[in-house]
Amino acid sequence: MISLPTSRRTFLKCSSSLLLTPLSFAHASDVSFRHDPFSLGIASGYPTADGIILWTRLLYSQAEPQPIQGIIPVTWEISTDETMRKIVRSGIENATPEFAHSIHAEVAGLKSDRNYWYRFTAGGMQSPIGRTRTAPALNAKLNRLRIAVASCQKYENGYFVAYRHMVDDNLDLLIHTGDYIYEYASTVGGNNMRGDGSSEIKTLEEYRARYALYKSDPDLRAAHAACPWLVTWDDHEVANDYSGDASYEQSGEEFLLRRAAAYRAYYEHMPLPRSAMPIGPHMQLYTQRTFGDLVQISMLDSRQYRSPIPCRGADDYGGPGASCTSLFSSTRTKFGEQQERWLNASLAKPSARWNLFAQGTPMAHVDLDPGQGVSYRRDSWDGYPAARQRFLDALANSKTRNPIVLDGDIHAFQVANLNAIANDPTSRVLASEFTTDSVTSFGISQARLDQNRAMNPNLLFSDSRRRGYLRLDVSRTSVRADLINVESITQPDAKRSLLASFAVEDGKPGPVKA
Repeated sequence: MISLPTSRRTFLKCSSSLLLTPLSFAHASDVSFRHDPFSLGIASGYPTADGIILWTRLLYSQAEPQPIQGIIPVTWEISTDETMRKIVRSGIENATPEFAHSIHAEVAGLKSDRNYWYRFTAGGMQSPIGRTRTAPALNAKLNRLRIAVASCQKYENGYFVAYRHMVDDNLDLLIHTGDYIYEYASTVGGNNMRGDGSSEIKTLEEYRARYALYKSDPDLRAAHAACPWLVTWDDHEVANDYSGDASYEQSGEEFLLRRAAAYRAYYEHMPLPRSAMPIGPHMQLYTQRTFGDLVQISMLDSRQYRSPIPCRGADDYGGPGASCTSLFSSTRTKFGEQQERWLNASLAKPSARWNLFAQGTPMAHVDLDPGQGVSYRRDSWDGYPAARQRFLDALANSKTRNPIVLDGDIHAFQVANLNAIANDPTSRVLASEFTTDSVTSFGISQARLDQNRAMNPNLLFSDSRRRGYLRLDVSRTSVRADLINVESITQPDAKRSLLASFAVEDGKPGPVKA
């Protein structure tokens, strides 16, 4: 259940600001497109044992000046074969201007643990054909699951080559841990190799245009069409380093108006269930999906409900972290009270063999001060030590089986032990953490990462020299994590290489080099 804003006036203003012009209805036979309306591609997500979410958004390519108007009937079809000859489910959804002509078809009545293919039809035009897959039935024995984890894809920095290689991996599932878009000005020049010249985005139409720009990348569209996705956000889907109802530049009603626009655009462009439909500046993104008796995945929201970043005024990577008393307050939260209660309740129930927790920023304790003091990157979990300890204590008290935390944000691969006492590397290892590299966003210096590793024995591996993604092969006995680099983001046909592999064995927390 979503907690509404305390100010009714603010809530109504945020909601009404997103309403568009009066709608005009059309029948399927009355609509005829002269141009392809599926320029943003298609996608599926959030599989269950008998269903899937199918997504598309009707939009002409940027080369077509005429916008799509009115309510457009869109037919969806699901087949058991890739030629779409054996249709087993179909339906019609209305694409409305209110949600930018996006479709979120919630399909049910499918068979568990099998591949399906799907497509859309509107105005006499057909979309490409996509592949998706349902989850195994609850508690059904599952031997294997292959997952990719992606994060941080600044369009201007280069091509989304990593997604082309993910398509080749024949994935069962793709998890995105945030920074799907960046809100910064989109310019070419300097370190940027592509962009549309737009300024920093703050309005609904600007956020929509930025998603359309990102989805113009053919490798991203192909990855969406290749397998179902689960998604969560970090900060750049709204504004850099924002926390709850404030960013560095904005707060209060002004920022909530911006957040409402950003959340609406995020929903419009992701294969999310209707339960995630935003209400003004609020959106319930956190949820779980279970894959037989093998894997349970918790998709967590570490932005919307968090307390403000502490110790403002200092550099985000340093500053007086330890001397700022508010940093250590027991009332500070990363997930928010409601999400914490939901997560703790789920941990108290029997779960799968492997339990994955996907969220935005790294959780491992990292002291950045090479001297005798301590210094923390306060936007990550080091800025929320009490909240982190509550999460770790909940894992320990519930005896959660094989917990693995997945995240991104730092534009580098990082592999770490999560200790029962976060800042005590001599305490028992409770869980494993895999931080994926960025798809394109430039990394921090390798020298800094090497320094961090030397000071923090819980960090087992750190590398920011190239871009890439994480691939997980989950079996009944282990999870193998392959850290995969792409050799270049300036060449759309660049090859990939295996940087390193780690494994977590069933019943033995902590990654080991494979």
